[in-house]
Amino acid sequence: MKSPAEMTEAFRARGLKATPQRLAIFEALHGNGMHPSAEAVFEAVSAEMPTISLRTVYSVLGELAEHGEILQLDLGTGAARFDPRTDPHHHLVCVDCGVVRDVSVDHPDVRPDPADGEGFRITGTEIVFRGQCATCADPDN
Repeated sequence: MKSPAEMTEAFRARGLKATPQRLAIFEALHGNGMHPSAEAVFEAVSAEMPTISLRTVYSVLGELAEHGEILQLDLGTGAARFDPRTDPHHHLVCVDCGVVRDVSVDHPDVRPDPADGEGFRITGTEIVFRGQCATCADPDN
């Protein structure tokens, strides 16, 4: 993900204002590998900016996703998650606690059998591996 300063410039280049709320959200996302939900971003930002609304957080995250600055993910964890990493990659999802991690896959060009995908134009591949994270797999750890 771009730095908060780069995000500010990208917004300004699109004619959008770099409001204090947007800047706080940029800061909360920068370097955040946890794939937070909008609610988690809201919690982080509202600690420093108590007047921000959840609606504002959703709006800014939607703008970022629309402009390709973050990815909006539906990983079956009950809420959309937001990924600051926009290059092609895949995910590990813990079925117990919902933690999401990026993972590299040796075969990024996985494609369906041509008979199954007849007439379907593939534009990308996303693989989600489900299981237990180390903490959930070994609760005594």
